[in-house]
Amino acid sequence: MRTSKRPSILFPITMMLAVGTLAACGSSNDSGGGGGYGGGSSTPSTEMSSPAAAGSTATDLSTADSSLGKILVDGKGMTAYYFTKDAKDSGASACTGDCAAAWPAIESTSDTPTVDGVTGTVGTIPAADGGKQITINGMPVYTYVKDMAAGDVNGQDVGGVWYAVAPDGTMIED
Repeated sequence: MRTSKRPSILFPITMMLAVGTLAACGSSNDSGGGGGYGGGSSTPSTEMSSPAAAGSTATDLSTADSSLGKILVDGKGMTAYYFTKDAKDSGASACTGDCAAAWPAIESTSDTPTVDGVTGTVGTIPAADGGKQITINGMPVYTYVKDMAAGDVNGQDVGGVWYAVAPDGTMIED
C-alpha cells in the first residue's frame, strides 16, 4: 500500500515543477519583444498601451486626407466639424440636446489635448457631459453620427451651419 501513496505525492510535486518551468519560459518572452506564446501577460498590455500600437487612440486630434482635402479627425479618424452657431472664445458650446446627440463633442481627458499635425490653437472648454470639449482657434469641434467610417464627410455643409476643419483651424467651405 505504501507504493500506491508515493505516486500520488509525487504527482503534485511534479506538476508544481512543470508549472514553475513554464512560468519561467513565459517571463523570458517579456523582455524578448513578444514571443507569440501569450506566456507573459505584460507583453500584450505593454504593446497595447504603446501609442504606435494598432487601434491606439492616444492622439485626440490629427490630420487626414479626404475628398475635401486635408482635414482634422478625432482619435478614431472621424471628421471634425465646426458649428457656425458657436461663438468663438465663448467657452461654451451652442450645440445641446438633440443637436449634441447628432453632433457629439470631440473630447479629451486632458486640458492639453494630444494632437498631431494640427497647427491651429488647441484648447478645451467644459463639455455638457462634464468632460473637456476640444477647441481649435477658440471654436468647439464635433463629429457627426452619420459619418459611419473614418474619412466620411457627410456632415459637410449640413443645414448650412456645419463645416469640416482644416489643420490650421480654418473652416472648410465648399
